[in-house]
Amino acid sequence: MRFGILSTAHIALDAFVPGVARTEHEVAAIASRDAERAADAAAAHDIPASYGSYEALLDADVDAVYNPLPNGLHAEWTTRAADAGLPVLCEKPLTRDAGEARDVVEHCADRGVTLMEAFMYRYHPRTERVRSLLSDMGDVVAAEASFGFPLRGDPEDVRLQPGLAGGSLMDVGCYPVNALRTFVGEPDAVTATTHDSRDCGVDTRLAGTFEYAGGARATLRCWFDAPEHQRYRIETTDGWVEASPAFNVPADAPAELRYGRDGRTATETFEPVDQYAREAEHFADCVESGMTPRTGGADAVANMRAIDALSEAAATDERVTL
Repeated sequence: MRFGILSTAHIALDAFVPGVARTEHEVAAIASRDAERAADAAAAHDIPASYGSYEALLDADVDAVYNPLPNGLHAEWTTRAADAGLPVLCEKPLTRDAGEARDVVEHCADRGVTLMEAFMYRYHPRTERVRSLLSDMGDVVAAEASFGFPLRGDPEDVRLQPGLAGGSLMDVGCYPVNALRTFVGEPDAVTATTHDSRDCGVDTRLAGTFEYAGGARATLRCWFDAPEHQRYRIETTDGWVEASPAFNVPADAPAELRYGRDGRTATETFEPVDQYAREAEHFADCVESGMTPRTGGADAVANMRAIDALSEAAATDERVTL
């Protein structure tokens, strides 16, 4: 598969391009609104073609589009790629909200193109091992998930811009939301509080709770203004599972999984895996076979629905049911 990349975002150049290089696929083109920036990125990363507009990339000799644009531009350029007949691997979160996500998913379905949300951690073998372990550990009684880091530097960073759907919940909080949904299930109700430490119009911290019909509770946290930390832990009637770092595992680093069951604890170590490479391979396989991606449209809509509920709960200081 020949990928075309919309923008020179850091996640594209530092993670996705090296990941694709470890597969049988290739990055064939990259675009930016600044032609010189696109050309510099192409030269630095051995990408054959560069373009000074996103429109030009959609007319280029590519088989699919990777969309790592700011959150607020995901919907527009995903649908425009679909109109060009190109499958889309779109960075998380898929859109600004669940309504927009449903529209994008339906649009891609109408155009007959594959759409996948790029939650790379879902393609690490550790994630599937967690799901397997939990299937034998009884009912979940409690869980927690967190992801945060200190966002320093440019006050004009897109992650601090309300108009581009910034904020810690959208940027890194979407990972704990996805993990809790993946490992525990869809919540029945949520509560949340937020704080804007930069006075920039978006949350720089969020703490939330997922409530489940069976009585289980899950907490999640995300932030831009404290040291980096990423973790999840799930407690069940028969044991527990935890992982840290939970989501952004370097391609050249092993990943650990700790768990306890029947009074015994264990640690499993997974050999280094490039989860971006696994993600690209899964996407290409789905495009070729017509299979629904593991993180396809329905999952993306459900994730945005939970994110919307957290945002509403924080804004109203009320419990929100789903």
